[in-house]
Amino acid sequence: MKLAIITSFIASAAAFVPAKQSGVSSALQAEAFSDELGVQAPLGLYDPLGVLKKGDEPLDRERFEELRFLEIKHGRVAMLGVVGYLVTYAGIRFPGAEDIPAGWAAWGALPTDVWLQMIATWATMEAA
Repeated sequence: MKLAIITSFIASAAAFVPAKQSGVSSALQAEAFSDELGVQAPLGLYDPLGVLKKGDEPLDRERFEELRFLEIKHGRVAMLGVVGYLVTYAGIRFPGAEDIPAGWAAWGALPTDVWLQMIATWATMEAA
């Protein structure tokens, strides 16, 4: 009887032992990327939305490099867009497009051929 009581005390005491944490801190995972360009104090690798994760997988070098490449590509396209807007607003036009207005008014004045060319260019840039 004493053995049964002691065993039940030991079993009930085990219920209060903290469970082992299976999750891994993202700060520890970010150490692999701590020497990358753009990772700096005080934030370190700043990824509040968890974009670097693919499903349940933690930070992945391949995903990091892919997102870095896409960020550079889309940044360059955005910079070209700003330069194009400013050049057009300054009055510089391609031959044959002198009658197209500057700014947002140009969207309605573009011929169908120009729309098709823009869509083909965008598709080619995204496929690259």
